[in-house]
Order: sequence, then structure tokens, then C-alpha cells
Amino acid sequence: MTKKERYQFIIDYFQKHSPDAETELIYDSPYQLLVAVILSAQCTDKRVNLTTPAIFQKYPDVFALSKSNFDELFPLIRSISYPNNKTRHLLGMAKMLVEDFNGEVPMTVDELVKLPGVGRKTANVITSVVDGQPNMAVDTHVFRVSHRVGLVPRTASTPLAVEKVLIKNFPSELIHKAHHWLILHGRYICLARQPHCAACGIREACLYFQRVRRGNEEMRK
Repeated sequence: MTKKERYQFIIDYFQKHSPDAETELIYDSPYQLLVAVILSAQCTDKRVNLTTPAIFQKYPDVFALSKSNFDELFPLIRSISYPNNKTRHLLGMAKMLVEDFNGEVPMTVDELVKLPGVGRKTANVITSVVDGQPNMAVDTHVFRVSHRVGLVPRTASTPLAVEKVLIKNFPSELIHKAHHWLILHGRYICLARQPHCAACGIREACLYFQRVRRGNEEMRK
């Protein structure tokens, strides 16, 4: 199977079986999504979704959050990983949004990465989820699945390198969906330690599965 055929196989599969894939973070506005994504770094979406309702109730918009302080906000996110840093990031993000962006979440990667707690991955999530822009956020799931399946070469050793390869090979109109396809596949099927190959719908296009199957066949000989 060529690389082009592999990409097409995966696109066809997910368009049929997961056409409406989307983020599992719960939000009602770009502001809420930005808060949730900042909190989600090295933390599960499930934990974030349990935490954000109290934050959004107390701080319904960025203006309210910008007026808060560490001692008020920290108790609401202390169950999240790295709560000290994330508390400071949220407060700094809110203040900058109010002071530099009139309280509006910008929709360009270059502007978003200026905000405290926002790196390229987070900026790609915001612009692709909110605005459907052809940006690919590469987290640990996307990085792992892309290499295992064979969507990117082994030489793509950084998230940015993986991002560039995926953007080049997925149709631009599908990139914002492909981001979720790969994340969810990595989260529930292509697990880090023990991938569920028997339940995988794209295994026939997967280089990892081909190596495993080849190894099993050789062992039976």
C-alpha cells in the first residue's frame, strides 16, 4: 500500500464510521474552550470536564476571570495536573485578552501563542475547533498513531514535523476532522502500551499491525 493509498483508506474509514468526530471537551464559547484546553495539558478531558463547570459559573466570561486572583481561582482547579502553573496561566491569559484583544479570543495561531499557557498545539486546537481552520494539533495520541500507522516517517521526530506531514497529506477541508479522528483513535483503540488491534478498523492500512501479523505468522512456522 502506498502512502497515498494509506491516507485514502483512513479517510474513507473515518468518514464512514466517525463523520462527526469532535472534541470531548465541553464548552459553550471560544473563551470556555480556551480555558478547557489550557487545563487539559497532561490531564484527561474527563477530569477537565468535571472541573470547568465551577469555573464557568464563577467566571462566566473573560472579563470576570481577568478580575480574579490566584487565591480565588486555585481552589477551583487544584484537582487538575500542575494547578499552580495553570492558575497563573489562566489569570495571565484573561488579562491579556482583555487588555490586548478587547476580550475576544483571536483566531490566528500567531496571536494565540502570545497568550500565557498557549502553545502551538493549543492554538491549533482553538482555530480548528472554533473556526474550522486547516490546523493540526499534535498531541501524544496524534504523534503515536501517525507513526504507528505509517502516516509519517520515522524521521518526523517532533510534533511540528508530524504536523507538517499530516497537513501536507490530508485534504485541507478535512484536517480539522482528521485531528479528532487520530486523537480519539489513539485514546480508545491505539493505546500506548497495548493497542486493540483486533478492534481496529484501519489495521489493514497500519504498518504496525502488518509487522505484528508478520511476526505471528513467522512464529507459527
